[in-house]
Amino acid sequence: MKYELYYWPEIQGRGEFIRLALEEAGADYVDVARRGSGGRDKLFAMLQRKTATPPFAPPILKAGKLLVSQTANILLYLGDHEGLAPANEAGRLWTHQLQLTMADFLVEAHDTHHPIAKSLYYEDQKPESKKRAEDFLKLRAPKFLGYFDRVLAQNGSGHLVGRRITYADLSLFQIVTGLRYAFPNAMKRLEPKHKHVIALHDKVAQRPNIAIYLASPRRIPFNEMGIFRRYPELDRS
Repeated sequence: MKYELYYWPEIQGRGEFIRLALEEAGADYVDVARRGSGGRDKLFAMLQRKTATPPFAPPILKAGKLLVSQTANILLYLGDHEGLAPANEAGRLWTHQLQLTMADFLVEAHDTHHPIAKSLYYEDQKPESKKRAEDFLKLRAPKFLGYFDRVLAQNGSGHLVGRRITYADLSLFQIVTGLRYAFPNAMKRLEPKHKHVIALHDKVAQRPNIAIYLASPRRIPFNEMGIFRRYPELDRS
């Protein structure tokens, strides 16, 4: 099946979790908004499309006649159809549960630079951002990383679920990579305490399809428009 991914063309954002899954699976897909000058118009047209199940926001995946939205929901679908989740129900639900926990983690990482309102610029909420980032780096990031480190240690295979890679592994890789970009100083302090998470990150980065993708122009560089943003004043060592 040829997939169509609808997401903003200039950022990794939540769409990157879908891209990583598609790339790992070697799936045939089109990143619609990044194809030519009319790509962004096609994204907006998809958002305004009249349907019984309208999406709230990107990412949106078109698979044949099926439209799937919400990152975790799309990954649940791809996990089943592209072999990126266990075949049994308990394993699929556990993988989905881990992904939903990562979605919570992602919101907290984003809110370090937008703690008051997404409609305001970072410059309009810098004092609040500094306080939020301090709490995130002192308490929240270690709590989430510690949880995933514990899951990896208990599983014992080097993966979060079972003995094979799942979309949850790919998503945790992306979160670690994003945190390294946004908070390089803090991550130097945190990484030695979460060795299983870092080992998973390194393992994913070396997977053939992922390594090719990361080195290609398909991988959008991190920037100060996405979820993970580098503001040195927020990055305490």
